[in-house]
Amino acid sequence: MTPAAYRGWGLLFALAGTIAFAFRPVLIKLGYEAAPVSATTLLFLRMVLSLPFFAAVAWWLRHEPPLARRDWLGIVGLGFLGYYLASLLDFLGLQYVPAGHGRLIMFLYPTLVVILSALFLGKRPTARELAALAVTYTGIALVLSHQLGAPAENRLFFLGAALVFGSAMCYAVYLVTGSQLIKRVGSMRFTAYTMMVSTVPAVIQFGVLEGRASLALPGIVWVYAIVLATVCTVLPVFLVAESLKRIGASQFALIGGLGPVTTVLADFVLLQGSLSVLQLLGGALVIGGVLLVTLKKG
Repeated sequence: MTPAAYRGWGLLFALAGTIAFAFRPVLIKLGYEAAPVSATTLLFLRMVLSLPFFAAVAWWLRHEPPLARRDWLGIVGLGFLGYYLASLLDFLGLQYVPAGHGRLIMFLYPTLVVILSALFLGKRPTARELAALAVTYTGIALVLSHQLGAPAENRLFFLGAALVFGSAMCYAVYLVTGSQLIKRVGSMRFTAYTMMVSTVPAVIQFGVLEGRASLALPGIVWVYAIVLATVCTVLPVFLVAESLKRIGASQFALIGGLGPVTTVLADFVLLQGSLSVLQLLGGALVIGGVLLVTLKKG
């Protein structure tokens, strides 16, 4: 394969992975609208239905060098934080905010990485990063501004926004603390193991709070759950990993910026969502600010 073809496939993988990830919040919202299904049940279905795929990858990589005890502890901790808790908060938040809003808030995680790195790793942010933070959070303020002064029932919107922001924070902590572990373990093995680990608390939570009776759902909800687990979880995880290897993080970030745009458009078409001109401007600022943080000079 020529270098141009190798890079071209990387760009296609990045585009496909970004679009697949972008439809995740839309499918979650469709599931909520189709039946009175809880976040606990929907998360359980997503994790359990995707588990065989990650278990197969782990089995395929079984001949890799064994992991040290500290690496196993890291995988358990990061699996709980980065995939279970982050996903749970996202699922809970999407009960109260539109898919497009939720995706824009979740897209803040690169800026949170900058903030956490400055606070706990002593990495002083550059002038460019500080400007990006100002632009990004101005954009979020504009996106959320239409709820200011709204009736009391719309306070649930801010609860949902806070939950999704908490999800972004969990994912940012996961990235900051897991970067060295990923280098030692390898991205595919790390992803497979952490996803398998994160299934355990999701199953326990479902068993304690819901139970088998909660699985008596309309067929369409099962369809959404299967697509959520496969097309919007398993497939993009590995597409993104392969694209990062082929084209690098900076070029992937440019394509990744299409994620919130795709979600907003899908929200508008499939869920009759809407954004005002002021909110569209805010969304553009969020995407621009995140790209400013993510892209490297030169």
